[in-house]
Amino acid sequence: MTDLRFWFDPVCPFAWLTSRWVEEVARQREYSVQWRFISLRLLNAHVDYANQFPPEYEAGHTAGLRLLRVAARVRDEHGDARVGAFYTAVGTGIHDAEPTGGTPGHDRRGTREFLDPVLADLGLPAGLADALDDEALDARIQAETDEALALAGKDVGTPILQFGPPDGLAFFGPVISRLPAPEDAVALWDHVVGLAAFPGFTELKRSLRERPQLRSFGVEPGEVGRTEDWHGGSRRQKR
Repeated sequence: MTDLRFWFDPVCPFAWLTSRWVEEVARQREYSVQWRFISLRLLNAHVDYANQFPPEYEAGHTAGLRLLRVAARVRDEHGDARVGAFYTAVGTGIHDAEPTGGTPGHDRRGTREFLDPVLADLGLPAGLADALDDEALDARIQAETDEALALAGKDVGTPILQFGPPDGLAFFGPVISRLPAPEDAVALWDHVVGLAAFPGFTELKRSLRERPQLRSFGVEPGEVGRTEDWHGGSRRQKR
């Protein structure tokens, strides 16, 4: 039994921010969280990346899929509980880090160079990195991606949340660009769940947003947020 299911792609900065908020809510409310997989690369399998995305996105989304393969292997060999720890470690290495300046053909986040120290810090076997290239795991990741879309609709991305699975409400988001303070986390949660619980609710959105308040976007901890007209993608186009 679990209180929450959270579908994530490890390279998505919005999923990362929402996941850290969910972790804080889970700590305060004593919720259990099951971490599940949704791949932006599989979501966009039929998209012409060259015409619809910035040049580095295809490599970035592919890196996310490669890391999800490893997460699937972690679940198989070390249990579901270790998936959350793996995501936290990988996400910290991706998002709480200096900008890498990705290139169109390469993204180090999907490499052994990036993954090996993460596995070592977690005390997990280095051999798990073999899963980076194991395309046989893609069918399972696709199945969990499809599961998320079946719950929240097809025109969504990451993250997707379900409260009270398997039959509880599910929704895309919330998309947040900064973490709420711990004392505000539960209040935000109650507002979001209350709104999503209304059967007739479909969407609440504003396109004007600030850059994600993460070191990987050049924002240092404690720096005052910079609000700007930034369109980094909020659905399938997420990083």
